[in-house]
Amino acid sequence: MLDMKNIRKVFRTDMVETCALDEFSLTVDQGEFVTITGPSGCGKTTFLNIAGLLETHTSGQYLLDGVDVSQLRDYARAKLRNQKIGFIFQSFNLMPDLNLFDNIDVPLRYRGMKSAERRERVDKALDSVGLFARRKHVPAQLSGGQQQRVAIARALVGEPLFLLADEPTGNLDSNTAKGVMALLEEINDNGTTIIMVTHDQSLAEQSKRNIHILDGRISNNTEQTQQKAAAAA
Repeated sequence: MLDMKNIRKVFRTDMVETCALDEFSLTVDQGEFVTITGPSGCGKTTFLNIAGLLETHTSGQYLLDGVDVSQLRDYARAKLRNQKIGFIFQSFNLMPDLNLFDNIDVPLRYRGMKSAERRERVDKALDSVGLFARRKHVPAQLSGGQQQRVAIARALVGEPLFLLADEPTGNLDSNTAKGVMALLEEINDNGTTIIMVTHDQSLAEQSKRNIHILDGRISNNTEQTQQKAAAAA
């Protein structure tokens, strides 16, 4: 589904050249829940931006659902991003003047989808995160945890190939974070692939696989389901 081979990303200015990712190789299969951890500046955000087609890589190969994205023009990349990838951000990124229904409806409008199908999808997404009854509320009328649930519904409404979550619990208290994590685990159990960047090691340990990045390279790739099963045995 996601296959990166020897990805290198170099940022250049007039005086400095910075290698954010170096010979970075990673494969994520359909249905996985993968967490990405590592210290600040290690390359996590660069990986996320490249995976989400928000940035291009300097060299290497990135296949998304079998498509070599380096060969795509900007329009084709944007179309693929809209159809295949759902984004969840730490700061929610909801539009304050739109109600919940309209916030979730926005990515479907970009697809040119008919209103009846959009309405059905938005209502289903809101119901899946337990906020259908509040679909006419604006974000300011919700708690932080509820706003993140709206952001998750917006990411799910397009039925993406996978979700990219950037510190989705970073702005939440510990109890609310647990609720959001439980929702993500439920979504994954239903078949949606999730790749999540987090600084919270306790949350990372709940995923099926943890990738630790250091200095732009993968320093550890742990299949946690197998590890927990072995420990239990």
